[in-house]
Parts: sequence; structure tokens; C-alpha cells
Amino acid sequence: MKPSLRKVLISGGRGLIGMRLSEMLIDAGYEVAHLSRQTGRGHYCSFRWDPSAGQIDEAAIGYADFIVNLAGASVSDEKWSEERKHEIMSSRVGGTNLLARELRERPHHVKAFISASAIGIYGDADDRMLTEETPPAPADDFLADVATQWERAAQQVQDLGIRTVITRIGIVLSDEGGALPSIARPVKLMAGAALGSGRQYMSWVHIDDLCRLLIQMMEEPEWQGTYNAVSPHPVTNKEFTSTLADVLHRPLVLPKVPEFGLKLLMGEMSEIVLASQRVSAQKVMEQGFKFEHPHLREALESFYQREEG
Repeated sequence: MKPSLRKVLISGGRGLIGMRLSEMLIDAGYEVAHLSRQTGRGHYCSFRWDPSAGQIDEAAIGYADFIVNLAGASVSDEKWSEERKHEIMSSRVGGTNLLARELRERPHHVKAFISASAIGIYGDADDRMLTEETPPAPADDFLADVATQWERAAQQVQDLGIRTVITRIGIVLSDEGGALPSIARPVKLMAGAALGSGRQYMSWVHIDDLCRLLIQMMEEPEWQGTYNAVSPHPVTNKEFTSTLADVLHRPLVLPKVPEFGLKLLMGEMSEIVLASQRVSAQKVMEQGFKFEHPHLREALESFYQREEG
């Protein structure tokens, strides 16, 4: 990578993935700026934007050699009211549309556009192995519809002739946030249990592997198109829960949490934990990416063994 090509603009830079990616980019010698609704907070240079209003600092796009597009309201913070569903959709699609508009209309020197998507695009697929060639689930599946429209918005950047990489991200494992602390909390209290049937597949990725993958996609011009960002070894919910309990040295004493109970508690949002997605990492490995945390036990130990040390 030429030393001059070192400025990375991140949307969603203050989220879980964005903060870890920013740290790793700084360690690798890059300059990092965030797109944010509020500037002047945190350690990073930031440009103001408001995707819902279609507004962005005119200097933002001109700053960047690379753009990593991660912005999107959390799908798991609160129940899916119609208002919340609109926010989940518009935060992703609106932000990506805004970046595409700026790249279309302003002078820039952006070499690559790395845009997040999600494995939710595949819907509930039982135990079928899902590859990048698998068609998206129908639009009546909310998360699939969100991911499909998000990818369609990113395609506008590809159509401008800018190298575009779409990353379908699985369940991101981190002890700083996201799904893992929520799953680990009841296990630590000896109240952990598999969810629903426990047979549904969870396709996960260690946050450091994900960030290394995003950086490799950014740096190497061979990366183009759509890739699954998941570890090569998906597991069932039952296997995930029992491995986590083992790593935490806790017994699993409760029976499974029944599907109807989850639906009562979470509403439509229960599809996050009940949908089965067994997703292939073959394409990223064939492209030359090597996982540092390919197996679940070792990935979990990377977070929880240091608690004991």
C-alpha cells in the first residue's frame, strides 16, 4: 500500500465494529475520520452528516482515499415498532444513498468503497449451506429486505466505476458489545439455555478477524463484489451456548427457551435468534484471507480467558 493512500473515512465509526476498525487502522499507519451526527467528540477527526436530512459536510468525500460504510441503527436494541423498522432501514439505505450521491457529484480520489451488509439477507434457511450465489430471501422477511436494499444502494457506487466490496457480516463476537455479552450474561448467572429448538445455525465472526478482513478488502484491488464475512465453522445455537458455558466454567442447568416464549418477549425481532443461517466462508478463504480465530472455542477464550488471568 502506498504511504500516500492512507486516509480512511468511516460511516458508523463510533459503533462496535467502527471503533475496533479505527484502532486497527491507526495501528497500521492510516489516518481515520468518522462521519457523525455530532462532531468534536472522541479521538478521531469527524465530518458532520445527517443521512435522514440528506446532509453531509462538503469536505468529507474529498478527504478520503477509502470509504468503509458501516452506518446503521442497531437491529437488537429495542422491539421492532413500525417506527423502529423505518429507522433500521433508512439509516442504512439513506446513508449509503447519500455517500453514492456525493461520489457522483463531487471531485474525489476514493480508491475503494467497502460497504457492510448482513447474512440476514439469506433469511431462515435451516441447515442449507449458504454461499454468495444463494438468492436473497423474499422481501416479506424484514432483515432480508433491509440487506437487499442496502446492497442495492451500494451498487450505485460500483456503477460509478469505483471498486466496491459488499461484506455480508455474520454475528460479530466481541466482549465490548453486540450479541456476545447479552448471550454470556445469563450463562454467567447459571441461567443460560439454548434458544428455540437450539438446532438453528449461528454464523459468527471474531471482531478482530472481521476488521482484518475489511482492511484486506480495502488494501488489495483483487477484492471486488460480494463476500460473506463469517468464520469457516458455523455452529448450532445449542453448540454455541454449551461451548460458551464450558469456556465460562458454568453448567447449563435450564431447558431450552421455547420459541413461543421468545416471540412473546421479542415480537418480530425474535427472528434474529431463531433464524438458521449456515453461511460459507469459502470465497474469502479462496481470495487469500486467513482467519486468526476460525473455531468458536478459541474465539470465546480470546475474550474470557483474559478475565481470569
